[in-house]
Amino acid sequence: MTITTFSARTGSALTAGMLALGVLAGCTPAPQPEPTETALFASEEEAFAAAEETYRAYTDAVNGTDLSDPRSIEPVYALLTDPAEAASRENYSLYKAESVTRTGTTTFDTFTPVSYEGELVITRVCLDVSEVDLLNADGVSIVSPDREARQPIELEMVPGDSPTGLVIRSNTIAEDFQC
Repeated sequence: MTITTFSARTGSALTAGMLALGVLAGCTPAPQPEPTETALFASEEEAFAAAEETYRAYTDAVNGTDLSDPRSIEPVYALLTDPAEAASRENYSLYKAESVTRTGTTTFDTFTPVSYEGELVITRVCLDVSEVDLLNADGVSIVSPDREARQPIELEMVPGDSPTGLVIRSNTIAEDFQC
């Protein structure tokens, strides 16, 4: 009789254990939903305002550089990502190696929104380099006499670690844009 009682208890314990597992399985938290991507900006207007602020910060950073001091160029790099950052690093490295100095300041106007799709913001500006000169170690200008004083530039900006949430991915001459 003790064997039967033991079996009954074992059976009851096993059943209780199975029920407990079933209850626990039912209490398992549901998988968390995948986060949905939210737009970086609520509107095109916000995106283009951030793009203009980013480019203004970039030109201020460029104007604040001392081509002989690599530390002064770090604020420029902070507003860039590749391929623009790689090209900028190469240019500044060459300037330093050749003891180039810069005079004057760069400005821009005619900020023209082009598109805001997903995470890419494209704009165009008229870059004014009429006051900027680059001088070699002998103090002689190395700027081409054919350089346009106002240059049509197309900018591509993407999300990045900057106060505006954008960084410059590319800045190229916009062939079909007039300044």
